[in-house]
Amino acid sequence: MRFHTFLGGASALAAVFAMSTATVTTMIAATPAAAQVKQYELRDFFRNPERAYFRLSPDGKTIGFMQPYESRMNIFVQPFDKVGTNEDIKRVTAETARDIPNFFFKGSNHVLFTKDFGGDENFHVVTADIRTGVVKDLTPHEGARAMILDALPDDDDHILVMHNKRDKRIFDVFRVNVKTGEEKLVAQNPGNITSWNTDHDGKVRAASVTDGVNNTLLYRDSENEALKPIVTTNFRETVAIVGWTADSKQMYVASNRGRDKMALFEFDPKTAKEGKLVFEHGVADVNSLGWSRARKVVTQTTVEVDKAVPVFFDKESERVYNAIKAQLPGYEISVQSLTKDEQRMIVAAINDRTPGARYVYDAKANKLAKLGDINPRIAESDMAEMKPIQYTSRDGLTIRGYLTLPKGVPAKNLPVIVNPHGGPWARDSWGYSPEVQFLANRGYAVFQMNFRGSTGFGRKFWEASFKQWGLTMQDDITDGVRWLIKEGVADPKRIGIYGGSYGGYATLSGITKTPDLYAAAVSYVGVSNMFTFLNSIPPYWKPFAEMMKEMVGDQEKDKAQFTATSPALNADKIKTPLFVAQGAKDPRVVKAESDQMVEALKKRGVQVDYMVKENEGHGFSNQENRFEFYEAMEKFFAKHLKASAGKS
Repeated sequence: MRFHTFLGGASALAAVFAMSTATVTTMIAATPAAAQVKQYELRDFFRNPERAYFRLSPDGKTIGFMQPYESRMNIFVQPFDKVGTNEDIKRVTAETARDIPNFFFKGSNHVLFTKDFGGDENFHVVTADIRTGVVKDLTPHEGARAMILDALPDDDDHILVMHNKRDKRIFDVFRVNVKTGEEKLVAQNPGNITSWNTDHDGKVRAASVTDGVNNTLLYRDSENEALKPIVTTNFRETVAIVGWTADSKQMYVASNRGRDKMALFEFDPKTAKEGKLVFEHGVADVNSLGWSRARKVVTQTTVEVDKAVPVFFDKESERVYNAIKAQLPGYEISVQSLTKDEQRMIVAAINDRTPGARYVYDAKANKLAKLGDINPRIAESDMAEMKPIQYTSRDGLTIRGYLTLPKGVPAKNLPVIVNPHGGPWARDSWGYSPEVQFLANRGYAVFQMNFRGSTGFGRKFWEASFKQWGLTMQDDITDGVRWLIKEGVADPKRIGIYGGSYGGYATLSGITKTPDLYAAAVSYVGVSNMFTFLNSIPPYWKPFAEMMKEMVGDQEKDKAQFTATSPALNADKIKTPLFVAQGAKDPRVVKAESDQMVEALKKRGVQVDYMVKENEGHGFSNQENRFEFYEAMEKFFAKHLKASAGKS
């Protein structure tokens, strides 16, 4: 079963712009002076791993992984019985323009991955035959965006793919033969479907449509019938399918209909009402549900307030988790790949100070075999702890976030990098971040906050962000910075701000609205003009134009507000040194957003550094571009914040 929303529902725009009083003061108590911490090479944080992305074939006879070829991450395979040696390793792809972002096995003889060109996000679905090495583009439609709807794990020859070749605004569903590339239309979009849903057998049984503000769930008993509406909600409410019962007759949904927090329910399409409550949480939304395909039972969900915590519904899943956890104390674990019988799996073990290691776990024997460390160049013991914190906004909201303090120095009068997340309807999470650890290793405290609108904390908190770009959303960031100053952690003269996507907008807004608060700023693919940003959205966002008006604002009705909250239109207020980075092929925050910001500042004589990469989109994918960006950012912050870190 897959539920693929390409832009829909209450969290529809979560990926659109992605890429207070102290209440937990004990979290930031001064750290005793310690021995100097080793300063690592910048490239050690941001280079591609030597080997990663381990995956198992369904029959368990082959292991796949990615490692560099011609400096790009490519797919390799090896017989499972050769794991631990360098014998019989075979490269199956030869991408040289961009890294392959991820992959998985399709049957035992093929792998699948997606690729775009220069970051334009018009992804193609590609297959490679691991026996012959033949690579085939399954969606060779120029200018179209494609994605996998259902991998059809019980059918070695076919997958379900969505693409917008026919109409760039909407996506149709096709059954595609991974060997021949032949595609057959399964479901044609009438023009308003924003997501499709398949049951356990890969049948398209449900979909969601929108009129721009209201979302309707469609359902049918079989693919021979027409999809019919069963429930309609305003976009502020969600009834999203997250699973099906074993017989595919009823569903499990994540719903916040008539409530603040998303919770899991059984759902009968005949009555279109939430049935038995499966699980809810008092603070966090719950909107995921695991499924064992081998045993045909729901397994677990995840609750994330400060850290992600599993909640089990199945004793066998809990037993396996606890057995693995007992062998990997001090790490958060997750399963990244399974054999079809679920008896062998790839396990990731990470925490906030390391991307960790990957293992193969044999469930029958209860044995772990290490495959390798993701980044052996950096010692976990030299990295800094990411500590959950919270503070109160000026209007009384609880804002949760994370503070990473550099090791080896007291938590007092530190240079700080404020790092608002993208989205904005997304969230920061606890865990390993190479950016955060790099900055902490250079002597900066790193402050991340889940300002209002961040997802996972209920409807009220999310809706508090509507039409608040540059207003109360920005105030939440400012309140956090002032809290850090009040607590004595931040040196008020050495505070920088850096963010990407919406975080880039928040960076520009911060130095416009509170120009005296920041000594340096870095905007990475950030929005600068509310008018031009909304005018340049991709065609597949068009069905959500009315929702965008409610969440972001209306260019006509909110003209005065947009003018006041567009940094490019208020460049006269900016005096903070600024570094701007942009991908030329970014389809979400187009290059013109950065161009006009830079031009407006240069006209006033304000210092602004500008980096543009012609072969990148919404964020820099290629390793050499990442190196250049972070090297420039390091020099920029060092110049303006005068940070220092111990060296060895």
